[in-house]
This record gives sequence, structure tokens and C-alpha cells, in this order.
Amino acid sequence: MVGANRALVLNATFEPLGIVSSRRALLLVLATRAELLHATEAFFHAERASFPEPSVVRLSRYVRVPHNRTVAVNRRTVFARDGHRCQYCGLPAESIDHVVPRSRGGLHVWDNVVAACRRCNTRKEDRLPHEVGLVLRCPPAAPRQRVWLLAMSGGARADWAPYLGEQSLTA
Repeated sequence: MVGANRALVLNATFEPLGIVSSRRALLLVLATRAELLHATEAFFHAERASFPEPSVVRLSRYVRVPHNRTVAVNRRTVFARDGHRCQYCGLPAESIDHVVPRSRGGLHVWDNVVAACRRCNTRKEDRLPHEVGLVLRCPPAAPRQRVWLLAMSGGARADWAPYLGEQSLTA
């Protein structure tokens, strides 16, 4: 199961902050530092009590978050941004591709890296997309904050969706 034994932590303003173990989330709730918003069907058992396993918790106090966070450009985050789909043909992606090849001076930055299937990546090789008749489905861009959350967890749980939003992950 995606996100099993993990909990989404929200700021007091319901802004996603991070993902912690469900045990850590329970400790936050028991210490009254957070409130339980959603729980799984599992329970933590103590000698004289049982507690639901948290899935989503909201902090009691607002935590100031620096807005200059940058998301690393790596396979996991590129796949999360692109929905695990090839940005040339839409099939499931298996690798990342530099739109302007590194051999031609392309950089390893968000605006130059996309998810690609093996067939399109092999077809493109070290050429530009228009040289081999490939067209990008959408221009690559730096992701919004939610991508690193999804990359950390391996994907979003269904009960996290209202807090992560359904709009596009790209800026």
C-alpha cells in the first residue's frame, strides 16, 4: 500500500509540511501538538489503551516555513512531476531525458529534464526533439512544493488528496 505507516503533517493553516512515520504522528497527537484529522483502520496497542493509526494530522501551532526551498532534480522527483508518463508519447516512463542533450550543452535543471519511455529516449538519443519529430506534451518547469512530498512517500494516499490538491504539480 502506498504510504503505509506514514502520516501527512499539515501546518495549522492546513498547508502540507511533510511526511512522518505514523508512530511519530501519534506521539504528536498524544502530546497535544497536533490533532488527528484522518486515521487508518489499524491501531496502536498499549497495555491499557488502543489508539488509531494516524494518516493525516494538523499541527496545533503555526510553523513558519522558508519559501526558498528547492526540490532536487532526480529521477524520483521528475517522475512525480510528470506523473510517471513519457512527456513525448504519454506511455509509462522508464527513464529521464534531457530535452537539450548534455552533449550539446544542456544542463541538468528542471527546465531541461523530462520523464521518457525507453522507445522515445532511444529514438531521440543526443538530438533535439524537433530533429527526430518528437513534441513535448507540456514544457518542463520547476515543480511546486507537493512534488517532494509525493516523492518522499512514493505516492499519495487517497485520504491525503483533499490536502495536497488536485491541480497540476507544475508551476
